[in-house]
Amino acid sequence: MAFTMLMKSKRVSDFACCFLFICLVGLSSSSALPDEPYTEKPGTDGNGNVVIGADYQIDPDLMDRGNPKGKYFEFSMRLADSKIFRGDDSTLDSRKPVRQERKIFVYVPAAYNDGTKAPVLITLDGPSRLNLVRNALDNLTISPDASRKLPAFIAIGVENGGNDGKGSERGLEYDTLSDRFARFINDEVLPAVLSNAEIKAAYPNIAFTQNPWGKAVMGCSSGGAAALTMGWFRPDLFRRLITYSGTFVDQQDDDAPEEKQYLLGAWEYHSSMKLIEKSEKKPLRIFTHVSENDNRAKDPEETYHNWVMANERTAAALKAKGYDYRFVFSRATRHCDAKVFEQTLADTLVWMWRGYHAE
Repeated sequence: MAFTMLMKSKRVSDFACCFLFICLVGLSSSSALPDEPYTEKPGTDGNGNVVIGADYQIDPDLMDRGNPKGKYFEFSMRLADSKIFRGDDSTLDSRKPVRQERKIFVYVPAAYNDGTKAPVLITLDGPSRLNLVRNALDNLTISPDASRKLPAFIAIGVENGGNDGKGSERGLEYDTLSDRFARFINDEVLPAVLSNAEIKAAYPNIAFTQNPWGKAVMGCSSGGAAALTMGWFRPDLFRRLITYSGTFVDQQDDDAPEEKQYLLGAWEYHSSMKLIEKSEKKPLRIFTHVSENDNRAKDPEETYHNWVMANERTAAALKAKGYDYRFVFSRATRHCDAKVFEQTLADTLVWMWRGYHAE
């Protein structure tokens, strides 16, 4: 561990001479998007920093209130059939198993009308909190309160490729700073949902919007880091990002090709390279959260692994850059704490989708 950190420190020094060049590249590349006819006016209600706790209770909008139910589907995708994540990368640790198949979980709300171009929410580490999302859709797509109403988005839970941490397929997919996972979801998972026979039988004309403002991602831990990375590298595909206990730390594989440009992995978003601060502002709406007792909350900065420090710095960078952001700090809670989801997820979804409208 000490040796690895020493080598990291040395490499940070070695890379200092090219730091300015890398930042300029970040300024000039992925954030420049063509003019778009779609606009929305979400306002600033709910933006900023919020502290909650230490008493928690489930939001009634996340409970089954007896409203009409949609349809639920499950199917699997073989990793060997993928052109993007086959489970055979050279960075993988052979001691960490890779799934042969990943499950996909789909919920189409009752409010969806077959043939319309639906917005979507991708939930990582599927099914994750899909039970809560389903209840939120059942309750809030028919809400009489326009300020607390959700669009009829289709929720898609995507299972990770297996295991965790450096050298794992999950870590490769979620903790790597590149557009690779965004391409996987957009180019392989979404078409697989649309072509699934069971789903097509129930919804012959099912369709997804191509509007990136209609495509959201939600994840916790490394799944949260993946959500931010998907939007950061491909804002032309995904723009609404929800991260709980985000792993904005140095958890990218040490032998990943991306280390040459992003030496400290997701730590670079808020510190070191300070990608959020130094890059041109991107068209993104971002929710972040951290728990008071989140992972390694007392670690010193030089470990690059303090979740509380990482998320507080990320929120500060988003605020300074003028993003539409919401940051929740939850007292007396831990990493990806269920209590936090049960109290906040309905509010988070309402805030995240504020301003969205069909084209």
